[in-house]
Amino acid sequence: MRIEDYPPQEPFSDFAKPYAEEVMRRGETVNPTAEVRYGDDPYQSIAIHAAREPNGDVLVFVHGGGWTSGYKEHMNFMAPAFTASGVTFCSVGYRLAPRHLFPTGLEDVADAIGWIHANIAAHGGNPDRLFIGGHSAGGHYTPLLALTSDWQQSRGLPANAIKGCLPISGVYQFGDGSGLTMRPRFLGPEDADMDRVASPIHHVNENAPPFLVAYGTEDFPHLREQAERMVETLSGAGITVEKIVFDGRDHFGASLAGGEADGPWVSRAIAWMSRI
Repeated sequence: MRIEDYPPQEPFSDFAKPYAEEVMRRGETVNPTAEVRYGDDPYQSIAIHAAREPNGDVLVFVHGGGWTSGYKEHMNFMAPAFTASGVTFCSVGYRLAPRHLFPTGLEDVADAIGWIHANIAAHGGNPDRLFIGGHSAGGHYTPLLALTSDWQQSRGLPANAIKGCLPISGVYQFGDGSGLTMRPRFLGPEDADMDRVASPIHHVNENAPPFLVAYGTEDFPHLREQAERMVETLSGAGITVEKIVFDGRDHFGASLAGGEADGPWVSRAIAWMSRI
């Protein structure tokens, strides 16, 4: 889908604009093998990148953008490194704040996963081999879904549909102790209970799937600290968890690692999924 065909969203900050331009540049020749809608809104769409020789593994990846901006097309640049290894890659879009407040975006991602589970076999993927991940805001939604169990049944998924979660520079906590200097607008009015409901770290439980947590050494300090606490909390609950720290990478550089075939994340992520 062309970016200009989407409804308007909040513009990228001057800080984030070069990143948005770079991911589009890296993915400008990467075309999905299929593009589907799971809802009426154009943002409720999925770009499917099928592997020529699929191994069954499916990676569902969700873009960032502070919950207020971004497009599924921003993650297309990641696809070639995964499809070359047999992984079916799906980039998911979702409705954005401030027009759509939590949990709308989360429910959208859940609906997209439901669609993928029901239909991905037609694109070479195995619905029993679903892995989910995302960068930044996408690295908030996907861990929250991986750790909760109140959304699968209504979407026709088994409770154990998610085999593993691979967040990059994710957000795992809101409210007191999060390190955030401002409360994200997508959460809506000030509400400590909602902060807790939206915090993946408060949903860690012994039934959670394995996690591969990644962030950069130059990432935002509160995200580095949150990632370390998340790893400790998962490990303390007996969950299989591994950590990758990208040397010299900032928040956006960590995302770019997601599509670099010879970089610090792709080969390890593919090997990690194959072991789960």
